[in-house]
Amino acid sequence: MARIKPQTLLLQSKKKKGPTRISVSTIILCNLVVVLIVLSLVTTYRHWSQRSRDQAGVRLSALEDNDVFVDSKKYELPSYAILNTSKGYITVELYKEGSPEIVDKFLDLCQKGHFKGMLFQNVIKHYVIQAGDVHGLGAAEDWTSKWKPNGHLAISPKHEAFMLGTSRTKQHNGGFELFITTAPIPDLNEKLFVFGRVIRGQDVVQEIEEVDTNEHYRPKSPIVIFNVALKREI
Repeated sequence: MARIKPQTLLLQSKKKKGPTRISVSTIILCNLVVVLIVLSLVTTYRHWSQRSRDQAGVRLSALEDNDVFVDSKKYELPSYAILNTSKGYITVELYKEGSPEIVDKFLDLCQKGHFKGMLFQNVIKHYVIQAGDVHGLGAAEDWTSKWKPNGHLAISPKHEAFMLGTSRTKQHNGGFELFITTAPIPDLNEKLFVFGRVIRGQDVVQEIEEVDTNEHYRPKSPIVIFNVALKREI
């Protein structure tokens, strides 16, 4: 039997211990697997992030659409109210700084659903429209007779058309009606607490103003406030 030379044995040993070559196709396949895993993780993260944002948005929308506002100590109170009426939407900016107590009461009543189903009971053309207690306006003739367009009283920004207010008289009796002026009224402060102004939906206010009324300034066809939504921003 022939003997194997030591040098030949050494070469054979090196060949056995040497690393096995990895094919190019295997490398490409591994890279594709890694890419797919990364893409899957990114997609999953985006899905759950979007779901969390959507759920938060739904909760906030539910609060706003149901006339609910949150604790002012933790969150900023709404700055706008949207009246959904049978004639369309009226968006009002609230004077939180100028009339804080009235605005707080208004927001509280919105939370309690006070304005849902409320009717516009009095409509005086070129003067005011009023929703709520049919007696809240007082004698409409007194309003129209006392107001003189050429009066000497100066008209401040709070006396202009499309201002939102509530009766001074009814405040002492626990009532709360809504008044929207349709013309400048110099002596407005004698009758109303002004706590906001219409910034959108002036055409809706004018459409309500033009409805047919009877001799007592009451609309012949009902005009309803379906609900009031509160918004922090619009």
